[in-house]
Amino acid sequence: MNSPKTRVALVASTALLAACGPAPSVTAAPAPGNGRPSVALAWFDTTADTIAKAGPSLPAVANNRTWAVSWIAAARALQHVPSGVDRREYQDAALAAAVHRALVELVPSRAPELDAALQQTLDQTPDGPAETLGSAAGERQALKVLHEREGDGLDAASVNAPFTVPPAAPGVWQPTPPAFAPAIQNGNRFARPFLLKSASQFRLPAPPAPTSKRYQTDLKEVRDFGALNSAVRTARQTDTATFWLDSSPTLWTKPMRVALAATSRQPLRKQAELVALANATLVDTQIATSDSKYTHQLWRPVTAIRAGVGEIPADPSWTPLRPTPAHPDYPSGHNTYAGAAETVLTALVGPRTAPFTLTSATAPGVVRTYTAWHQLTRENLDARVWLGIHTRLADEAGVKLGTDVARYSLDHTRSLFQER
Repeated sequence: MNSPKTRVALVASTALLAACGPAPSVTAAPAPGNGRPSVALAWFDTTADTIAKAGPSLPAVANNRTWAVSWIAAARALQHVPSGVDRREYQDAALAAAVHRALVELVPSRAPELDAALQQTLDQTPDGPAETLGSAAGERQALKVLHEREGDGLDAASVNAPFTVPPAAPGVWQPTPPAFAPAIQNGNRFARPFLLKSASQFRLPAPPAPTSKRYQTDLKEVRDFGALNSAVRTARQTDTATFWLDSSPTLWTKPMRVALAATSRQPLRKQAELVALANATLVDTQIATSDSKYTHQLWRPVTAIRAGVGEIPADPSWTPLRPTPAHPDYPSGHNTYAGAAETVLTALVGPRTAPFTLTSATAPGVVRTYTAWHQLTRENLDARVWLGIHTRLADEAGVKLGTDVARYSLDHTRSLFQER
């Protein structure tokens, strides 16, 4: 190949397709038996790197939206292979072109790196009709999915729509110390889901009253185990809390890659669908989480403990292990994310996996090993209590909500990959 096959060439090839009829740190993609690298893993790594380099400009839900849009386009591009062309050559080009084009549109600052990644994939694909048609299919599907998702309310400004704080009262959310920052992620609940019928489809029931036995028990647990200078929290519990303080999208990227690698013997379309479905589900989970959070508006433990409620006396100086995020307690977003991710990965690759390691930006130098997706959920659930930022009832409700959304997504997978 003497010249780069860039976006311009992909657009030009669309006409040929139409004429012939019906695309955390990670390691490099391993090479399959024939010596060619896994295109799915290579572009998973490229997607992860692109989003990581976008930095704080992407809210968590927009992070997963970027993944979902890119890989839905890839999965759709892989549904049909024209007769008379090599299947693998066509599909490799289609997947690469779809993810490339979507990412260039969504994270334009990374266009040079994405162009180089596309060139590398196409350099490993023989020139000819299969490559040309596959590239055009990927390009076309990326543009279609991008168009479908225009105005879905998942941009940064919409996600953080202003929220009017209600008057202070027992059980009602108020900005939390030390920053007393305005509420965030209120706008997620107004966004358009990928698969859910509405943000409120799996809305949680109201949490127990602050004076109820369940709430009092859980608040005492946070007070004792989640305090900055807790006398009962063990070193291991502190380590777990700190490890899972990192963002959910970041911490679940590696497990998702492990799941993708486990499907290496499945058709490439199925591999793309795994990544697409997981991330579309996680977007919908965050939308549903915002709906329940801002419907019930339950105060955070730090507010309750400092004010005192029921049998728990006021402790105005109580401070959690880590500062509390600026949104209501119920449910825990980290745990809705974990419940959804665990459910999807279990359904698609089974509950257990070969041992894999995980690191966290909030726990430098710490390496943890896992062999089952539920281990990650269990640690998430405990961690938010030991951080002092969530009640256990909020954590358990989060796992349930995420699980409910994921089960619905799994039952309606086909609609995600149908062209609108």
